[in-house]
Amino acid sequence: MKNNKILVLKGDGVGPEIIDSALEVLNKISQKSGKIFHLIFGDIGGVAIDKHGHPFPEETEQKLQDVSAVLLGAVGGPKWDNIDPAIRPEKGLLALRKALGVYANLRPCRIYPGLIDNSPLKPEYLKNVDFVIIRELVGGIYFGKRDTFIANGLRTAFDEERYDEMEIKRIAVYAFETAMGRSKKLTLVDKANVLDSSKLWREVVGEIAEDYPEVKLEYLYVDNAAMQLIRQPSSFDVILTNNIFGDILSDEASQIAGSIGLLPSASLGANIGLYEPVHGSAPDIAGQNIVNPLATILSLAMLLRYSFGLQNEAEQIEQAVDKVLADGYRTKDLASDDFLGTFEITDEVIKNL
Repeated sequence: MKNNKILVLKGDGVGPEIIDSALEVLNKISQKSGKIFHLIFGDIGGVAIDKHGHPFPEETEQKLQDVSAVLLGAVGGPKWDNIDPAIRPEKGLLALRKALGVYANLRPCRIYPGLIDNSPLKPEYLKNVDFVIIRELVGGIYFGKRDTFIANGLRTAFDEERYDEMEIKRIAVYAFETAMGRSKKLTLVDKANVLDSSKLWREVVGEIAEDYPEVKLEYLYVDNAAMQLIRQPSSFDVILTNNIFGDILSDEASQIAGSIGLLPSASLGANIGLYEPVHGSAPDIAGQNIVNPLATILSLAMLLRYSFGLQNEAEQIEQAVDKVLADGYRTKDLASDDFLGTFEITDEVIKNL
């Protein structure tokens, strides 16, 4: 751990609400453990455009120099839909990830027993579901060359999917190490029957697999993987995939769990970790005290575990969330009536700490 500093980026939409909830939980953890965390605040996304003219302003980037972790809310909203595409709020998020070098995005998915009825899948499909998607985060089509132009009188566009073997190797090693600490099963999801980039993924991952003979490696095309996530989600343990496929499959996984409001994420690289909920800014419900803060609170638990090595404190938060859900407390995304507001369910988590 470099220091006790956390850069807090609330962002847009529901971002301020969910981050405030997580900070209340962090304050309680600090009181219990005696560990002090120094919070530094910055702007990103639409709010940064409004204040600084750029979604990832230099002021925010400079603050990365002296922190150990970044806690992020969400970015974007219709207010900025028609501005220059080069400075849309989402560009700020991509720039932040690139600046941090956080190439490995971890998105865990497990079933809470009390929420089985919230999943669209039948209960028999949900037994023993507990897997993690490891998504490559700073390469691929989201960072490749792109252009829109006129060709033969027709509007034409392209986006380039490009990876080199170093980018694949580093996240493959991380995925195999993760599998070694779990059930020693790794699934590479690609489209190697069509894409040359996917063929390279298979070659490199196959080479890395030789160093991990205990890990069972299997390959699935992304269309089949999407089907199997619904058909037999319990068959997965660690899923390794590229940027765009991981983006799509993790949202599918959120529905298996019952709500996207429950899924946290950690983005890790050489030094500073980035932690954020999987869901977006949800501007249509912002400021109404109805957004589910649990994904952000669970992202905070991942922050304590991976950036500060505080395994016990991370488990305390996760167990508190488990208890709140087991006791029947729900947010609006989980129950159409008799639900708690954002801050009320945060209070329940804190009580269980």
